[in-house]
Amino acid sequence: MGFLLLPLYFLSLLLIVFSAAVHGANSSASSMTPIPRDLYHSSGALLNEIEALASRHPDVLTMEKMRADNKGYAAEIVVITYNHVKKQTNNKSKFRILLSFGQHGRELITSEVALHLLSVLAKEQKMLSMQPTSFNKILENIVIKVVPMENLNGRKLVEGGELCERRNGRGVDLNRNWSVDWGKKEKVSSLDYDPYEENPGIAPFSEPEAQIMRKLAKSFEPHIWVNVHSGMEALFMPYDHKNSTPNGLTSRLMRSMLQDLNHRYFQDKCLVGSGGGSVGYLAHGTTTDYMYDIAKVPMAFTFEIYGDLSASSKDCFKMFNPVDKVTFNRVLNKWVATFLMLFEMVPSRLHSIHLAVSSVKLVPIGGNVVDGSLIGDSRESKKIEGLELGMQELRTYFRLFLLSSVLLMFMFCSRISKSKCRPACPNLAI
Repeated sequence: MGFLLLPLYFLSLLLIVFSAAVHGANSSASSMTPIPRDLYHSSGALLNEIEALASRHPDVLTMEKMRADNKGYAAEIVVITYNHVKKQTNNKSKFRILLSFGQHGRELITSEVALHLLSVLAKEQKMLSMQPTSFNKILENIVIKVVPMENLNGRKLVEGGELCERRNGRGVDLNRNWSVDWGKKEKVSSLDYDPYEENPGIAPFSEPEAQIMRKLAKSFEPHIWVNVHSGMEALFMPYDHKNSTPNGLTSRLMRSMLQDLNHRYFQDKCLVGSGGGSVGYLAHGTTTDYMYDIAKVPMAFTFEIYGDLSASSKDCFKMFNPVDKVTFNRVLNKWVATFLMLFEMVPSRLHSIHLAVSSVKLVPIGGNVVDGSLIGDSRESKKIEGLELGMQELRTYFRLFLLSSVLLMFMFCSRISKSKCRPACPNLAI
């Protein structure tokens, strides 16, 4: 009889363990906050709304779609260009700003901020704190390119239930796929950090999304780059891959801009400084470090716009996105106001760099210098330089012509005077 009870004992024990495991899995699943569909658009609905917005305001908004593929994996990115005065076809004469949202799939709030910002730029929504005249003045000298959802394929995985997914459609972290310090990974520490999440890909720019963004930056040549993320509230400047910031005037101005934004809209609560020095671990192969070091964008930033630090690390949606309407609207309004203030700062801060550099270095006509590099159309400036040099040469030749004419006249007159004197004075000593 005891032999019969022993298998029954083990069977009941297995049933208890199994039920506990199921209960744990169910409780874990129940602790995951779902996407509040009343607050957040689906990826398709959000992009459709942006396309409709551009079609309603063709005078200021232009939409294009950029595609790329690599080894059977393809990606498409929507790019919206805001230009307040389209009559000026040469955008190189304006200050250029490039903004990217939604690089990580699970950070839905960033793309909602992009939509809200575009609605404000198109004047379908108003900022109560800003008068129309000052709003127009801020925007008349800048061109803004907005990428509202850089990682569409990863976003679709999140919408399908993988709420913790940050990578693209084939498992690569797009913010580790750039060439500056590519391929390195930090060791696992006591911090909430998972190296598996940060797969950098098989090589720099192996991913179509990164290829598209690099092409966009190269053609647009922005003065300001902002990569928008969520997970905390922070205003970061280079570098991500080391615990330091760049040297020089531009670096000091970047920090000054971030401190001004932090004071005005966040009561100095945001982290400000280098990403590598502030987050607690280094990030290698990031977009912002590439934009600053390789693309030579004068001012490159990463904004972290929201984070619920009280949320469980397994409750990804709540950790990275607001889940109630009040907080949701507060994040939208606060960060759109922050971007507008950034736009207002751009001309004066870059102009101050130009003045500082030009005081010790000649500035070619038609271009501005930022840490020794030209801002503006260098071909146009070279044409103007050539014209100026040609005019200088013409003026020099004209002066030489006048001088030689005077000498010839003097010689001619002196010969005439000598010929008149010879008959009257034949014995005059020479």
